[in-house]
Amino acid sequence: MGNPLLSDKQDAFFMQKALEQAQIALEKGEVPVGAVITYGKEIIARAHNLTETLNDPTAHAEMQAITAACHAVGGKYLDQCTLYVTLEPCLMCAGAIGWAQLGRLVYAANDPKKGFTLHKGTVLHPKTSITAGIMAEEGGRLLKDFFGGKR
Repeated sequence: MGNPLLSDKQDAFFMQKALEQAQIALEKGEVPVGAVITYGKEIIARAHNLTETLNDPTAHAEMQAITAACHAVGGKYLDQCTLYVTLEPCLMCAGAIGWAQLGRLVYAANDPKKGFTLHKGTVLHPKTSITAGIMAEEGGRLLKDFFGGKR
């Protein structure tokens, strides 16, 4: 179930890698959300939003990362893995996280409009641990800058 011994410093390191993916999304004109999935201390998947590029509303960073991680481990369950994502997952992505039985979810910025925590109950696997707010300011700033430029 993820590694409870990971320090805040290690969480910040991996979240920085997710922020780098969000920056790639931004440069492509995508909503700047990035994700990485780790197994132990190794990154096994990196992804960013591709909804505009692929004309696919399901091509969120989390969905892309889960697909890549499942290929990396050769199975559909990621119970020994941690997902780091720069924005609180939406309900669709939280459902995929639940089906993949991810051991741990770490996200930066809250999503007060579409985040999964708005919904009563949980769609995550009961054993998935959640850490919120790691580098939230950095993740939120990318999104505010992106949407501020759109208005």
